[in-house]
Order: sequence, then structure tokens, then C-alpha cells
Amino acid sequence: MSRLLPGVAKMVWGLVIGLAIAYVAVLVLLFTVQRRIIFNPGMSQADLVASAAPAGMHAVDLMAADGITVTSWYLPPTRADGRVIAYFHGNAGHRGDRVARILPYAAEGYGALLVGYRGYGGNPGEPTEDGLYADGRAALDFLQKQGVEDDQLILFGESLGAAVATQMATERPALALILEAPFASILHSARQRYKFFIFDWLVRDKFDNLAKIVKIEKPLLLIHGDLDRTTPAHFGHRLFAAAKEPKQGFFPTAAGHNDLMHHGMPARVLAFLANL
Repeated sequence: MSRLLPGVAKMVWGLVIGLAIAYVAVLVLLFTVQRRIIFNPGMSQADLVASAAPAGMHAVDLMAADGITVTSWYLPPTRADGRVIAYFHGNAGHRGDRVARILPYAAEGYGALLVGYRGYGGNPGEPTEDGLYADGRAALDFLQKQGVEDDQLILFGESLGAAVATQMATERPALALILEAPFASILHSARQRYKFFIFDWLVRDKFDNLAKIVKIEKPLLLIHGDLDRTTPAHFGHRLFAAAKEPKQGFFPTAAGHNDLMHHGMPARVLAFLANL
């Protein structure tokens, strides 16, 4: 028996070392590919999207502070109050996918800027947290130059775009902030998905909405489908609880992540804005 113990110990240590190496390998892999997980530009339609804006909108090339120029699409307002929605889309697709999302508001005379991101929809550069914030600032600078006043600006963010809109709301005055299917932070989302493989130092792009929402005093409308499996609704509820007044929450029980347009969201948004 005593002769077997060293062999068993050697096997155990070998197993421990092997597991440790595998664990570290997973950490390295997650660190390496995390931006491919977070950002999904869907470049297959890039040439089509970059070619022309839809009827009624015009393409605007906006240079961010770091020198990257991205194309966004702008629809001027027709309302007497001159209100404009700065629309920040989610992690997948591009501005061309979101035209239908702003049509209910355009029909009521609201202007809209479909904000383009670097690396998305034919735009140059690679998407990062700081990069998207820079693109957002360039978009708001453009609207300011168009004469859009603070009390005419509506920040609207969808999923990942909710993080960009939230950051902009901490930096710029605006009439209101609308968040659709937001997450608490990338760290919270990653921990839910990858459990034991996520540490704060591992996450390069934080997008920490939870830390920022408590600082925002603008009127807030937060929308989240209770059946959302991409960004679970408990994140939206947590953000809503942390947010300051005035705030409104809309949590349709039959909606998921991508179908809020079909579960009363446009009407709720228009009603919210009508009371501001």
C-alpha cells in the first residue's frame, strides 16, 4: 500500500495541474475573444448599408475625437417643438436594421439620428466601449450644430446601445432617457453566462449601467420584456429600482428581447414623451 501512495499522489497532482492549465486556458480564450462576443456587426450587408440612406433620411459623416469617421443617418424633425431622438442600436446588426424602429416616432414628427458605430454598417475602426462613447459624443455634437437644444434631445438606447445612451446621459443634458432591454453591466451578464470564469480584471469593456444610472436625473422610461432570454429582465428591474425619479417602467409580460415593438412599446414611448 505504501508503495502505491506516491503514485496516487502523483496522479492527483497531475490532475490538479491539468485542470489549472485548462482553467487558465479558458480565461485566456475569454479575454481574447470577448469583443467578438460583445460586438456582432453583421458585416454581410455593409456595402448595401453604406451606399445610401432610406428616403427622407440623409447620411452624415461624423468624426469622433480620436479621428475615426462614422456614417449615421439623420431625419430632421417636422414637429413644432423640434424634438429629435438620438437612437443607439444594439450589439448586432447596424443602423440599417433599425429604420423600422424609428418609423412610429417619425410618423409623429419626431426627428431621428440613427447613430452609426465604428466597425458597424461599413464604418471603419474596431468597436470598443470607449470607441462607441466617442461615436455617441460625435453624434450629439452634430445634433447640437443642427440647432437641437437640450430640451429637444431624446436619448434612446437599445440593449448594448442602452449603455451608450446611459453614458451620454451622464455627460450631456437631454429631455429624456429611454432604455430598451438594458443590462446591468457586461460583468453582470458575463458572470451569469460563464459563472466561474469571470473576474472584473478580465472584462475589458465594462459598460457599467448600474453604476451610472444612479447619477442620472433626467426623466427615464425603461422598457424590458419579461421573457427576454438575451438580457434577462431582472437586469432591467434592477436598473429601474436603482434609478432616480422621475421614472417609468414598462415590462410587458409576453415580450422577449427583439419583439418589444410588437408589444406596445411605440405607444408607451409616445405617451411618455407627450407628458414631458
